[in-house]
Amino acid sequence: MNPSLLFSQILNGIVTGMLYALMGIGLSIITGILNIPNFAHGALFALGAYLIYTVIQALGNFWLALAVAPLGVALLGLLIEYAGIRPLYRAGHDYQLLLTFGLSLIITEGIIVVWGPIGMSQLPPALLRGGVDLGITIYPKYRLFVMAMAGLLVLGAWLFLEKTRYGAIMRAGIEDKEMVSLLGIDIHRLFTAAFGLGAYLAGISGALTAPIRGLNPLMGVDMLGIAFVVVALGGLGNLPGAIVAGLMIGVAQSLVALVWPEASVAVIFAVMAAVLLVRPQGLFGIR
Repeated sequence: MNPSLLFSQILNGIVTGMLYALMGIGLSIITGILNIPNFAHGALFALGAYLIYTVIQALGNFWLALAVAPLGVALLGLLIEYAGIRPLYRAGHDYQLLLTFGLSLIITEGIIVVWGPIGMSQLPPALLRGGVDLGITIYPKYRLFVMAMAGLLVLGAWLFLEKTRYGAIMRAGIEDKEMVSLLGIDIHRLFTAAFGLGAYLAGISGALTAPIRGLNPLMGVDMLGIAFVVVALGGLGNLPGAIVAGLMIGVAQSLVALVWPEASVAVIFAVMAAVLLVRPQGLFGIR
């Protein structure tokens, strides 16, 4: 096998894996604290991609669009939790699940109505076009930027959750919501913040993905399934597990695509099945 091609594919796997990790962290936070899987997570990912495209078309500035688009998705996430999910807490998880599933369909159809059913492409900014000579291969600048940006976001999310007071409250909420509530902390505000943070991570993942894979209204459907795999593989609510699982899946998918492209999606679920047969709680899960 060509060493240059192999090295490039490993880098591609790391880039993809970092994006998977971002999605997985966002979904882990929501699933861990609210105790429901957010079926709208993939649609929020797609919305982030379309919002960055729209802002770039309107203002012509990629960097401003990268800052604005995920914030728009985060605001929508806050609204979804406050106006949609919060009134259903007493009704039970079934109604919340149905709501997030319905919202995923509404957002996807909204994308089709506003932007149309035909896929679109988005170029990277001029500064990040072309490649960088890494010695063994020439690798696209934008993918290296995504690798670095996603790594910083993953690190930032970890530092926030591990080193700040509110992050400690969120982690405590994942482990025992009732105890957090008994300590006098507004648990509903915690739920809203968690959903907004998870939505932000989904939105920025979609925004970063747009120049790599382009845009189509159903791009969030596949990503939602992968995000659930990351959460299950890493361990429910475990953030380091989501990072490791995302990288594992990304690299495995990229390497399999070299020798058997048709199986590049199936390998994601094969890796999950192999791990969960040995550790049903996931790589780092305790429950």
